[in-house]
Amino acid sequence: MKNVYKVLAYLVMIEVAVQAAMVVWADAGFGKWIAEGGVADKTLAESGEAPFPEFLGLMIHGMNGMIVIPVIALLLLIASFWAKVPGAVKAAGLVLLLVVLQVTLGIVGHSIPMVGALHGLNALLLFTTALYAARRVAAAKAAPVTTAAQHAVHG
Repeated sequence: MKNVYKVLAYLVMIEVAVQAAMVVWADAGFGKWIAEGGVADKTLAESGEAPFPEFLGLMIHGMNGMIVIPVIALLLLIASFWAKVPGAVKAAGLVLLLVVLQVTLGIVGHSIPMVGALHGLNALLLFTTALYAARRVAAAKAAPVTTAAQHAVHG
């Protein structure tokens, strides 16, 4: 179960990196589309069509952020109970909390654009916390295991 926990934590990290790549890819495509004469107005939002190929990045960003990452974070928390790694439950719980905050900031950011800055900063915190969670496994393997009898002998 340790390996499942570690893989899930690394998957959260990978997905956060994918999120950053997808949103910047879409932003670059949007900028190019505007520079080539594309117009972004209310009719574009209501059309329901992808106006430029890189719009796919926004779709991936939305699906990953609203579905994939939350599911992985929830599975990480569940796995943490059986991983038998010190601090695993706390680290996984923090990952899930940051994911919930990230989704909330992403939704609110559509109404209050400045919240987008917090969305980006929280993504960095989420990435780092997932790394910490994954590395708990290696730290647990490196730590010497002491039994009560060993502790009594060595004082």
